Parts: sequence; structure tokens; C-alpha cells
Amino acid sequence: MIQVTTRLKVADNSGVREIYCIRVMGRGRSRFASLGDEIVASTKVVTPQSPIPKGEVIRAVVVRCRDRVQRADGSHITFDDNAAVIIDENRNPLCTRVFGPVARELRDKGDMRIISLAPEVI
Repeated sequence: MIQVTTRLKVADNSGVREIYCIRVMGRGRSRFASLGDEIVASTKVVTPQSPIPKGEVIRAVVVRCRDRVQRADGSHITFDDNAAVIIDENRNPLCTRVFGPVARELRDKGDMRIISLAPEVI
């Protein structure tokens, strides 16, 4: 579960390394985000060559979550870290590569562009 004040790794080549969750979007009054949910975040750690400056407010999609998520078939999935991919206002990723595995739940949320960039879908 990702909530306000959670720090996440960025799993793409946008130049941002870490973000800080400010708001959970699209879940009604829910305080928690899970796999495939959109969040509003602030950039905390960036590389020197990054086009996105430190402190910029961005939108991101959660692609990995440490909390156990139950699937419809009854199985559970968990990852080693919390990670997100930075997106624009049309839910298209700002990057050209996605690092590490991403969850299959992104397919249900309509983030096929992120799935096509990922090396592995679990």
C-alpha cells in the first residue's frame, strides 16, 4: 500500500531516482494506492542530467508494491520494493525504458504502453 508521505523508487530512465507521494488519485476517498494506481508526487532525488528538476510535482503510476496484493485467481503477489513510472497528463510514460518487472494488474488499468516497455510482466 502506498500512502501519502511514502517514498518510491522510479523504475524508468527519466532521470528521477526517488519520488515522494503527495496524493492518491482515482480511488475515491481511499488513502492507499496499489498496483496500477495513479499518484501525485514530488521529485526528491534526481540525476544531474535530468530534464525534470528536483521538487517538481509530477504524476506517476505504481508498478511495484511491497504490500501483498491478492489477485482474482486467489494467488498473491509481492515485490521487494515500491516503484513507480512517471507519466504525463494522458497517462503516457515520459521515459523510453522501464527497469525491472511490472505487475500484470497494469493491463487491467489500461497502461499497455508501460507494459510494452517493461522487460518482464509478472
